Amino acid sequence: MAGTAAHETRFDGIRVRYDSDKSYDELLAALLADIGPDPVPIGEIAMLSGDWQTYAQRVQSHVGPSGFMLFALLDHGGWITKAGIDRKVMRVVLGNPLIAVTMLRHDVTAGLFAPVEVLLVDEGERSSLTYVKPSSLMLVEPNPELKSAATELDAKLAALAAKVSGAVRLAGARTAG
Repeated sequence: MAGTAAHETRFDGIRVRYDSDKSYDELLAALLADIGPDPVPIGEIAMLSGDWQTYAQRVQSHVGPSGFMLFALLDHGGWITKAGIDRKVMRVVLGNPLIAVTMLRHDVTAGLFAPVEVLLVDEGERSSLTYVKPSSLMLVEPNPELKSAATELDAKLAALAAKVSGAVRLAGARTAG
């Protein structure tokens, strides 16, 4: 019986952080005001849509002003307090299948990083919003079409982050992937 070996590809991710003068609760409220307060049942929408046009119309009805919708909230602050870490931390999964398809057309493995995730952190009187630049995760080999689409996603995500945080982006730190 023939087996297959795992193949590893090393790549770098670029972490981007926006510091905000808003409180954690204000930052979370601003984000949810833009992307919607409730997770969109994207799988259900797909099952109920017979073709791409119908699916796209149904998806579009959930898209917020910045072009994204909420897929999931993971409240790390709800459980890390049990380990003695007294911080509010929310991981937010957001995206837009109509944007994602522009990348998946060129490399379906880009789906590992679409939808995207942001992390909101309580910094005392202030807060922060951090994410990893999508293009830095998706581009592991030359692919001009994917690069173009992923770079557009980078810009949309940066605009959303700047809008909801009211902050200026701090320099991104490279992290090994």
